[in-house]
Amino acid sequence: MGAIVITGLTVKYGAETTAVSNLDIEIRDGEFFALLGPSGCGKTTLLRTIAGLIRPFAGTINISGRDVSHVSPGGRDVAMVFQDYALYPHMSVIDNIAYPLKLRRQSKEQRYTVAREAAASLGLSDLLDQKPGQLSGGQQQRTALGRAIVCRPSAFLFDEPLSNLDARLRLEARTFLKRLQKALSVTTVFVTHDQAEALAMADRMAVMEKGVIRQVGAPKDVFRRPANVFVAKFIGATPMNLLAARIESGHVKAAGATIALPDSLREGSDMAEVTLAMRPEYIRIVEKGSGNSGIHALVSVTENLGTHYLVTADAEDCSIQFVVTEDNVPTVGSEVWLAPDADRMLLYGADGELLGPSRQREPDTMQSH
Repeated sequence: MGAIVITGLTVKYGAETTAVSNLDIEIRDGEFFALLGPSGCGKTTLLRTIAGLIRPFAGTINISGRDVSHVSPGGRDVAMVFQDYALYPHMSVIDNIAYPLKLRRQSKEQRYTVAREAAASLGLSDLLDQKPGQLSGGQQQRTALGRAIVCRPSAFLFDEPLSNLDARLRLEARTFLKRLQKALSVTTVFVTHDQAEALAMADRMAVMEKGVIRQVGAPKDVFRRPANVFVAKFIGATPMNLLAARIESGHVKAAGATIALPDSLREGSDMAEVTLAMRPEYIRIVEKGSGNSGIHALVSVTENLGTHYLVTADAEDCSIQFVVTEDNVPTVGSEVWLAPDADRMLLYGADGELLGPSRQREPDTMQSH
């Protein structure tokens, strides 16, 4: 029903600027799909092209089994919620919500009935006569959601709808939005530059860079096994440690230490020069001289994250960050020996791509060419 299939999509601005390059992707019916990436990566351009607001240079867009590549925005059966919500300031909440039905020439009684139902599901029943200027950011967002819901579209398209909310309200809003999407079972494409939103909300996600998709997968898979160095650098609340390393005789040498490679990394890791990747959450402090896996370092910075601390320690020719509980924070200037979780270590080759058995893409991953 609401599946979105994009094939060979290219979007250009002028003759020289390519915003989206030969992109293939399938968004499944009823799933919450996040487009994630840094500013300027093409994610909003892709969303607006799906909506019909931007005409593609090449490629096709198929929604619910219908080719809509050259269909006007109003004929695509999608509803878009913009970053600034785009509410009509002179209209009340109920009139804003009901406006798409007015364009469809439904009677006032019909559209108000549907709008009241949508408003009730969004907790807006007591605000129907208010104007947007009288609403909080969260209330404005829900009004915009209501306007999208009444259209009963095949797909929702969200362009960073939480970015204008403060931190606490953003957490509440993303929980509400995820619950609402599941209740409605509507295919949803959600653009964000906030990886925490994508990881928390998406069924699957695509990470974009410079108009191409670098990885597609479930959030937990993208987090645990980034397909390349770009994704490894981008994904995670704390940056992944990426260390220049060398493989010798089933071991990896990095930061002045020799670390035994698990069997899962020995296969396909015959390159001498590699990048060793370790998430801060998967590094622990060990006793001095405990085996050959300890990286010697001096603690230089500790940062309070609430229940945990992010610690930066200087090792040979590099710095390493790791996470500890609030009861186990080393003092600045102290010596530590650090050991990565062997099952969580990753290796990347000179081309920046993941080494080992998982170098092969996930079965459901579609990459841009």
